[in-house]
Order: sequence, then C-alpha cells, then structure tokens
Amino acid sequence: MDSNKITYESIDEYILQFSPEVQEILKMLRKVIKESAPDAEEKISYQMPTFALHGNLVHFAAYKNHIGFYPTPSGIDAFKRELSEYKGAKGSVQFPLEKPLPYGLISDIVKFRVAENIKKAKGKLRRKK
Repeated sequence: MDSNKITYESIDEYILQFSPEVQEILKMLRKVIKESAPDAEEKISYQMPTFALHGNLVHFAAYKNHIGFYPTPSGIDAFKRELSEYKGAKGSVQFPLEKPLPYGLISDIVKFRVAENIKKAKGKLRRKK
C-alpha cells in the first residue's frame, strides 16, 4: 500500500483540499444532495464524498477540469437525454468546471436514486419474511 496516498476522514476534509472556487462548487453540490436526500448518511467511500441510504446513492469528486458525479448506471440511464451534453460513462458524468453545474438535474437524479434504493430495500425486506 502506498503510504503517501491521502485518506480522507470526512467530506469537509475532502473539500478543503481544493481552491476556494472549487470548494464553493463542492459545498453547493453537497447542499443540493443533502436537500434531495435528507435521510442519507454522509461518508467517504473510494476516497470520494458519498451519500448512502440503503446502500450508496451517489459519489462525487473534483478533478482538474470537471466535477465527477457518480449516480450508478441506473441514475445515468434514467436521465440519458438530460445528460447528453456532458461527457460520461456507464455510471458517471463529468460536469465541466467552466460551466455552472445543473443543480436542478442533479437534485432530480438524487431523488430518483433515493426512490430506487428505498424500493430495493423494501423488496429485500419482503423476501426475508
């Protein structure tokens, strides 16, 4: 294991490593996610800020030129049309730093993921009975 690798204990600690401009974007993104998933737990997973509710909901991370947002493949699929102007992959999307983040869309994706995870959790409960 690389002993020089930084490990974060909290989302606050993660955000503080960036420039003031990027910190503001990350703080706003965090606020939007919290408001969209008020019961979700904050944690660090894969060394990224993560929100979890009956499993991971979304992760996010800052990079040199973009904010990576990771709402799982289902979150990307459900909003494929709305996300079409952004670079992305199966479970991720890149929001360029030079453009305002689409906070309304991010909120909709988070709410979709909350509903999805709650539905999955209820299905698991039914199977256990």
